[in-house]
Amino acid sequence: QVQLVESGGGLVQAGGSLRLSCAASGRTFGTCDMAWFRQAPGKVREFVAAINWSGGSTYYADSVKGRFTISRDDARGAVTVYLQMDSLKLEDTAVYYCAAKILPGDLTAASEMDHWGKGTLVTVSS
Repeated sequence: QVQLVESGGGLVQAGGSLRLSCAASGRTFGTCDMAWFRQAPGKVREFVAAINWSGGSTYYADSVKGRFTISRDDARGAVTVYLQMDSLKLEDTAVYYCAAKILPGDLTAASEMDHWGKGTLVTVSS
């Protein structure tokens, strides 16, 4: 059974940092591109960051560029994807979702992703 399990969310003050993790299991995620999306209350799910299967290429939404860093750790077939979030702002408050894409394609489009986690809540307070 394919599973993506996010962790690391919580409450943080503006300007602070959090690191999200996504543990992938149930298939060979080593060849999958991975991404983070987020959804704030009343808003559509939006792209945050992505990393290709080798870790050699990363992509960021303009709103998080320079503040967030995506990375991945592939060890013995187990894949963990991280999202380091620094200089957090009130507008970063959202549920953050990990997603995987099996075949190459547009990693910024939620509709293109093949697998999803259930999300982890990040709340940034003033």
